[in-house]
This record gives sequence, C-alpha cells and structure tokens, in this order.
Amino acid sequence: MMLNKTFIEREDYVGARNYNPIPVVISHGKGVWLWDVEGNRYLDMLSAYSAISHGHGHPRILKALTEQASRLAVCSRAVHHDKMADFLETLCRLVDMDRALLMNSGAEAVETAVKAARRYGYQIKGIPENKAEIIVMEGNFHGRTTGIISFSSDESYKKNFGPFLPGFKIIPYGNIGALKAAITANTCAVLTEPIQGEAGVLMPPQGWLKEVEAACRANDVLLMVDEIQSGLGRSGRMLACDHEDVKPDVVMLGKALGGGFLPISAVVGREGVMGVFNPGSHGSTFGGNPLAAAVGKAALDTLIDEKLVEQSDELGKYLIDKLCGLNSPYVTAIRGKGLWIGIDIDPNKAVARDLCMKLLAEGLIVRDTHKVTMRLAPPLVITKGEIDWAFERIARVLTV
Repeated sequence: MMLNKTFIEREDYVGARNYNPIPVVISHGKGVWLWDVEGNRYLDMLSAYSAISHGHGHPRILKALTEQASRLAVCSRAVHHDKMADFLETLCRLVDMDRALLMNSGAEAVETAVKAARRYGYQIKGIPENKAEIIVMEGNFHGRTTGIISFSSDESYKKNFGPFLPGFKIIPYGNIGALKAAITANTCAVLTEPIQGEAGVLMPPQGWLKEVEAACRANDVLLMVDEIQSGLGRSGRMLACDHEDVKPDVVMLGKALGGGFLPISAVVGREGVMGVFNPGSHGSTFGGNPLAAAVGKAALDTLIDEKLVEQSDELGKYLIDKLCGLNSPYVTAIRGKGLWIGIDIDPNKAVARDLCMKLLAEGLIVRDTHKVTMRLAPPLVITKGEIDWAFERIARVLTV
C-alpha cells in the first residue's frame, strides 16, 4: 500500500503547482463518503464545489453513463445526436427558460454569456460598436480564464496575467445605489452571483437582487446570474435567485449538471438573448456531446425524483441551526442557504486552514477560503444521521 505522502511527493515533482490541496490522496468514493489510499474514511463536506451534489458514484447516473458510453460517447456537432433534445427540453423546463447552449466548464459558460450579452447590446439594443459595458460585482468569482479574471477584484487572480479585457465596471456587491449609478446607455448586462461562493458564501441584503432585476428592466439591461455553484438545489431552491422570485434573462449552470461524473455546463436564457447566436458564432467540440447529454439528463431527473432540492432546504436549515448553537471561541459568523454554509473564523484566534486540518483528522473534508472562512457544502444526498455525525466532530474542533 502506498502512503498519502508518497503520492503527494510524486505529484509535486511533475505537476504544475497551481493548487495547494489538503494533504490527503483520495482513491475512491461512494455517496457522501471518500476513502484515501491508506484506507481512511472521510465524510465529504466539500462535494467539489457542488460538482458532487448527487454524491459519489450515484447508481442511476452511473447507469446512464455506462449505457451511453457503450453506444456513442462523442460525435461532431456537424451532425445531430439522439440525446440532445431530451436534455435541452428538460433543462429549459426546470429553469423556465427558452433555449440553452451547452459547454463544458463553468468558465466556458460565463465566457459564452459575456459574448451573448455583448452581441445583444450591439444587435438588439443598438450600442455603438466596441462600446458595450457589463457591470460586475466586487468579490466575484466566475472562473480563471484571461477574459474572466479581467473583471475580478482579487489581485492574486490577476498578477502577471495582463493585459486585461476592457468593457467591465466593478461595483460593490449588494449596493443598489452603486448599480443604478453605474448604468449608462452602453450598459448591456449586469452579471452577478446570487450568493458569492468563493468569497465565503456571502449573501447580499434581502431584496437586493429583486431591485437589480427592476433596474435592469427599466434600462433595457440583461440580468445574467451565475448559478454554477449555487444552482440545481445547492441553496435549497432550484436556482438561488428563486429565493426572491427573480427571473433573470440568462442563467449559467455547471458543476452539479454533470452528476459527479463529467464536466457539463450550460447557458440558458430567454429567446431574445439566445437568438443572437447563429451558426459559426460560437461552439465547442465537446459541448453537448452524447455522453454529456445522457449524463446531464439523468442528473436532472435524479435531482427531481429524489427531491434533492427540498432535502437541501430542510437539512440545510437543520445544520445551520445546530451550528448557530455552538459556543465557539473561534467563530465570528455563520451564514448560509440550503446545504451551503460559511463559517467565519476570527484570525486572531485561529487560522481557518489549521481548523480544516483538525477536521481532516476527525474524518471530515472541509476547505477554507480567503484564509478566514470555512465552507460546508456536502452532497445533497446526505442524511440527517450523517449530518449529526459531522456536527459532532465540527463541535469537537470548534469548541475546544
């Protein structure tokens, strides 16, 4: 048996060091559980940033994957395939949109949405060529492509990667006055996360997103919502914007769309926006391939049939209530919606990463963000008993 340390040393020798992982080497998983190469078991409280919302190796999705892989995995978009229509119809129906464009990664979905917004601005709104502006939020995280980091407010994502793409205005998250002041005749879209995940599961003031929607409608500006992490049940609703009954023009989805097996992303939107694309204007060799379509359809069907959205809402409230009852010397704030929770740590009392390491020793995989927040985001298939098991260990680490 090879030890965690051995695998880590080998990887470190040949791999680019663009991550700083928790020092554990996972070999297999099932449901909410993971096992490392030494045979130790862990409860996954990260779920790959919502990509494992259905749990590891969900049997229904695995069956769809293996059956489709044996028939047809990939074919060129130069032809149609028999899995595309079912997937697109299901996806659009569940999020109440007209059309969808399929890609692979979340970042690709955001880049696609940016292109759609700009083309809408020029072709539909009549913005002068190359003058279109998109309003984005401080603290955003939409991906790491050179285009997307151009409108990041985190300098660590941008250092030595310039020059950057113009055409973006960054305003404070949750500030409706700043948003209204930033809108001009050249504004084609507002791009926001309804809940900022990478920033630490940060939520804007209640009602802010609804006010953003109203401002967009009043100024012929598209509302584009990044639901790549927050969507498909993570927040206890199908979309996080459903908490305020907000109807965006464009929604970006990913992560959970792949059912824990494949990278699948989508841009779904209303007819007037998605209609700006024509043959040749955008594409992806692997986007919407037969295997992805079969897996994505199974992931969506499973989400509904197993009532995972409702379970996220119910068990999320249960876990948040238990966490709020902790008397911890380290914790300064607890917030969340559904099974998506941020725990702020007082940097004068403890280092969030160190607490994550203590939780690892207790059998929990938890990750810190921005050095001061721990995020909890278990698979939506987690049970109440498993939450109790996890909470017992969290309480042991946070109240010592």
